[in-house]
Amino acid sequence: MFQPNDTPMPSARLNEETPKGAWSTLKIRSKYYLPILQWLPLYNRQLFLGDCLAGITLACLLIPQGLSYATALCKLDAIHGLYGIAFPAISYAFFGMSRQMSVGPEATLALLIGSSIAQQEHLKHSDDYEIDPLAWACLMTFFVGIFTLLLGIFRLGFLDSLMSRALLRGFISGVALVVMVQQGITLLGLVERSKEWGISEASTTIERLYFLFTNIKYAHGLSSAVSIISVGILLTMRIVKSKYGQSKKWFQLFPDVLLVVVGSILLTHRFGWDRKGLAILGKIESAGIPLPSIPSFPPSKHMKDLLVTSAMISVIGFVESIVIAKIYSSRHNYSVSANRELVALGVANICSGLFQGIPAFGSVSRSKINDKAGARTQMACLVTGVIALLAILFLLPYFHYLPKAVLSSIIFVAVLSLLSELPEDLHFIFKIGAWRDLGLLLITFFATIIISLEFGTLLAVTLSLLVTIRETSYPRISIMGRVKGSVNKFKPVQDDPSEIEHLQDVLIVRIEEALFFANTGQLKDRLRRLEMFGDMSIHPSESPRRDESLYTIFDVGAMPTIDASAIQILYEIVEAYKSRSVQVYFVRLREQPLGMFKKSGLLYLVGENHLFKKVSEAIECIELDISKRGTTVV
Repeated sequence: MFQPNDTPMPSARLNEETPKGAWSTLKIRSKYYLPILQWLPLYNRQLFLGDCLAGITLACLLIPQGLSYATALCKLDAIHGLYGIAFPAISYAFFGMSRQMSVGPEATLALLIGSSIAQQEHLKHSDDYEIDPLAWACLMTFFVGIFTLLLGIFRLGFLDSLMSRALLRGFISGVALVVMVQQGITLLGLVERSKEWGISEASTTIERLYFLFTNIKYAHGLSSAVSIISVGILLTMRIVKSKYGQSKKWFQLFPDVLLVVVGSILLTHRFGWDRKGLAILGKIESAGIPLPSIPSFPPSKHMKDLLVTSAMISVIGFVESIVIAKIYSSRHNYSVSANRELVALGVANICSGLFQGIPAFGSVSRSKINDKAGARTQMACLVTGVIALLAILFLLPYFHYLPKAVLSSIIFVAVLSLLSELPEDLHFIFKIGAWRDLGLLLITFFATIIISLEFGTLLAVTLSLLVTIRETSYPRISIMGRVKGSVNKFKPVQDDPSEIEHLQDVLIVRIEEALFFANTGQLKDRLRRLEMFGDMSIHPSESPRRDESLYTIFDVGAMPTIDASAIQILYEIVEAYKSRSVQVYFVRLREQPLGMFKKSGLLYLVGENHLFKKVSEAIECIELDISKRGTTVV
């Protein structure tokens, strides 16, 4: 079967001064930045069959999810969940590179939108500003797209590597628990009673949990029964699919969510359950396809809250999306660019905001279904978007009798999958003894549950950045010694202390990475500790374990580059050694650092006769110097 090639085309040197050359350049560049121009001309019927089946399968899942997320999490009209499916999916099909990733509303991000709206409604604004929930949500979605697009334009796709998996797992698991507790009120039919208790969207998870435990005896029987049966069917089908889906493909394609939705609508209409206290979705107000428009901006002092939450949604959404894109590109042997994915997701969310939708990013569970259903190009995403548009135009009246308990059941089961990887991650953390990761996971988890989603999000991002800064601020350096029984064989002492011997009066330091402004601040202190103790693990309060050295050798073969800040610090270090009458040698100095040594004057300070290609050559030079004093290096 033909597989479209999304590998970025090599740049060509064309004569852009002529119209023909400019047109050729435009064609090459347009295929790079608009991937649909690359795969669509090579498309065939065989690919369409798989993509069409995947798109329909995904639409059967996404449409009920979109309705659920908009109404139950964002507290908006259901139609906006469908807008958040259709326009981002169609946009991504044009700009995205991942063939299997499903782009649409996500529970975590929808809850952040709803939480932000609830906070603004709860605050007492002195300027008589009253929030318009729809305008706030659409504007937030628009700025999510702007932030994501800017990340791609400025080529910041590497930022997904900065988010610690433990922190992300703690935050996502915390959000899952928050959503489950929130939906528990609807599942048990306690919405009206919760209002009497003063439970609102601004209430904490602890307050909701206390309310549920206290009032579970007042649960509405019919609502609870519908919820239990719906959750039971969805969970059972999930287990069956995971167990038999590999051998029997039709299990994976079975539209269990659609079955529950259609079945509950028919039963509610037939038996009049809405008249017996079962809350239903009711009439969905819609004027069809809206014209694109930018919502009105709130007063400037309220923009800060909106922009901060938008930025956090952007970061969390793109991190998960990039991971998904990389997984499936590797599995199906094609390439994706993190920066171009950011641009595609940014455009998708800008379109969603302009057309009154909610944020849309990649989903692990939906992408897995998309892949197993046969998606081989971005056409599957396009089919899903078109079906969502058809649902907006023709199917809305049929959702009138859809029970809200079923919508909450769909959300409940969806977020339950977010918790499914937590036990595996915890087992792995305990297995390898990664206690710092465990601490970070638990801190983020409990902060999200106890304080707020926004605080949990901010904490996850902040801690990830702090951990990254901490790790990169300490240069990787180690002391080397001579292997016992050899003459010119040297290894780091920490590799095998029993087989390595220190050389008297000589300190051999290996620098194992490029030096730049971020990792040289601690270089002086680390060198001093290595001189005194020979090992960074020894606490500085202990007595020195090494005599002061008369010679220091820097093995810099693994240092490919050095910047201006680092060369200044290195200059100061060499000056300090010289003031203590310590001779300094550099071994295996590479081209770029050598140029910086010359320009900065460090080469003159060290002396060209103190540069060597091997550590053993520097030792020979030192031995000649020491021999004049009547001793030898041992």
